[in-house]
Amino acid sequence: MKFNKIFLLFLLSGFFACTNLEESLNEDLTRSEAEAYLNSNTDVGALLEAAYNGMRLPYQDQSRFWAAQQHTTDETLGPTRGPDWDDNGIWRVLHDHTWNADHSFLSSTFNELLQIVFTTTNALTFNVTPQQEAEARFIRAFVIFSIADGWNQVPYREPGENLLNAPAVLKGTEAVDFVISELNAISANLPDGPTNRANKDAAKALLMRAYLNKGVIADRAAPKFENGDMQQVITLADQIIASGKYSLDNNYFDNFAPNNDQVSSENIWTAENVGGSNSGNVRSRWFCTLHYNQNPSGWNGFATLGDFYNSFEASDSRRGGNYPGMTEVSGIKAGLLIGQQFDQNGTALQDRKGNPLAFTADVAPVETGNNLEITGIRVIKYPIDYNGGDNADNDYVYLRYADVLLMKAEALMRSGNTGAALTIVNDLRAVRGATALGSLTETNLLAERGREFYWEGNRRLDMIRFGKFLEPFQGKPQQSGPERLLFPIPAPALAVNPNLQQNPGY
Repeated sequence: MKFNKIFLLFLLSGFFACTNLEESLNEDLTRSEAEAYLNSNTDVGALLEAAYNGMRLPYQDQSRFWAAQQHTTDETLGPTRGPDWDDNGIWRVLHDHTWNADHSFLSSTFNELLQIVFTTTNALTFNVTPQQEAEARFIRAFVIFSIADGWNQVPYREPGENLLNAPAVLKGTEAVDFVISELNAISANLPDGPTNRANKDAAKALLMRAYLNKGVIADRAAPKFENGDMQQVITLADQIIASGKYSLDNNYFDNFAPNNDQVSSENIWTAENVGGSNSGNVRSRWFCTLHYNQNPSGWNGFATLGDFYNSFEASDSRRGGNYPGMTEVSGIKAGLLIGQQFDQNGTALQDRKGNPLAFTADVAPVETGNNLEITGIRVIKYPIDYNGGDNADNDYVYLRYADVLLMKAEALMRSGNTGAALTIVNDLRAVRGATALGSLTETNLLAERGREFYWEGNRRLDMIRFGKFLEPFQGKPQQSGPERLLFPIPAPALAVNPNLQQNPGY
């Protein structure tokens, strides 16, 4: 069988849906022969691995979707430190809610998420097993939900569509309905959880997130929480709870440790990172915050804020403490780092000018550029892997059991069953070492979600759902305009797809 350069181009791009394929092949192959060749010679498993690995940059890197979800909130700040970390204001405008349509990190995030949608859709054009199909569609649904959350418009093609035509756009509720439909269709063909792969329990947890936020995506300024959607959240949570496969960990930071694939009883779906050889940029979670004179020598960048730190009780294990395999190696504790820092021998560390390395809660307004080496409380959510080098072994956490519990509690509260919701929250708080709440309100439930999921890339959507995202918070003294509930569509995307429209206010 012959195949020419034109055919090789189609093979590399998956672009055999073009209607003039037979003519392009110059009669070397018929269309059916070309499709048969591709189906029998394409490694669908490799395409699927490319999709999983393609998620690493937009989700694990400190500058992509995580930054969009965290730096825009009351949990995360990227202060300018003298000549360091200004980066032409790219972090500052996120926390200030003054980004514009040219923000490069937001544009890159949008494009990289869409690349995953393309990769998974392309994989579905080949002969896939039922499980491969389900995994590809799950990954695509997860990413589509992220795009709908941030930009409200998701370019989408059916498998095999002509790539010369501009893709249609799923907007708002339409995108969420698509995610829900996909997850219901594929769940039976997914493997059981927990795994590093898409799995049945991950599909249920993502369905919970979709139902809980369906009214938010429909109207971010005034979301409605339909009772039927809340009942779906509760039912799906009960199914995961009844499986008996998950429980809250006694050591909160085990969920994020280098060996979290072995010691966590909470993680439902994670991204596999292989220490020393093959991982995403999960190490950025500690490099972006540690000082130059700590071990490892970090980038002395991001911090959390005093108001957020003060929301924790002293007894709350989530606030931090010694962690085996890390503190005795470097002196660094897990959690929120404030005050004088020490090495593994108890020796007080110094900054580069010989002053005490004592992190402070005070952070100057991001516009002034007066934050130097020690301002800002630092965050170690993922215990440091000292053996993996640049390829850390910590599997990146996408979905975990605590979120199932708190989403159920929220759905119960929004359905009027505040008593049952309070019991769930207080049971979780007891495991974390915090005292019981006397009552449950939207305000203290949002605060609880902050304490439980800080720096996990959920905060922006949580604040929007609870109506707090536009309000002033520490480091952002002004009320934001409603356009900040969405990110701008990048100009290059608008130029190539007439079905996209710029979001209001940009």
